[in-house]
Amino acid sequence: MAVTFKNVSLWTLTIACFASAQSTRPQITIAAAANLTEVARELGTQFESQAGIHPVFSFGSTAQLTQQIENGAPFDAVLAADSQHVQELEHKGMLVSGTRAAYADGVLALWLPSPGITVNSIEDLASPQVRVIAVAKPELAPYGAATIETLRKAGLLDRVMAKIVYADNINMAKQYGASGNADAVFTAYSLVMKEHGKVIRIDDALHRPITQELGVIASSVHKSEAAKFTNFILHGQGRAILRDFGYVPAQKDHQ
Repeated sequence: MAVTFKNVSLWTLTIACFASAQSTRPQITIAAAANLTEVARELGTQFESQAGIHPVFSFGSTAQLTQQIENGAPFDAVLAADSQHVQELEHKGMLVSGTRAAYADGVLALWLPSPGITVNSIEDLASPQVRVIAVAKPELAPYGAATIETLRKAGLLDRVMAKIVYADNINMAKQYGASGNADAVFTAYSLVMKEHGKVIRIDDALHRPITQELGVIASSVHKSEAAKFTNFILHGQGRAILRDFGYVPAQKDHQ
């Protein structure tokens, strides 16, 4: 089952894109936070198989996607990486009433792509062998904000600040590591759980919960189809898929 990952470069230059054959089925467009890049394909495939609706995912940082929606981007639903931006959209009347809901808690991870660098805990990031640490911009990406909070709470921020390079979203931060331009990467566990190298899950106590919310866009012309998709995420098979990709699905009655 083909699932399209759409490039809406009219709205942003930082969207991670994938493409496949166009579907002739009814189609919806989803604004999806960059941490969902890996899981989106499975979510989309299973949803299309069940509902007969073809989802198109456009990826970016949550802040950038929110700005796109506010500027009239033709999205039908949003899957954000936090709750704050979805709450802001709701308060501005840009979501269908009653559709805002938490769908998962994200897990922050530290990825060491090279086996030649010995890091067994985040404290080891202060070691001279770690030269570059990739982090998503905290003002754009909730996982980036959680990273800075983690480093500060662990007493490491001042010690590693000079090593940090910032990316516009966590998928781009991951690419820094994959290309050898970063020795360590803070990103979503879901993006690196199957990657080579070492993956260290960050203690949740070091940062506020990364509660991810969704909603149906009020200006959508496919509200019914978008609602079916969000229901699949909140109450259907999407919950198990999210769990398989390292997320903690939200309580069904959490709003």
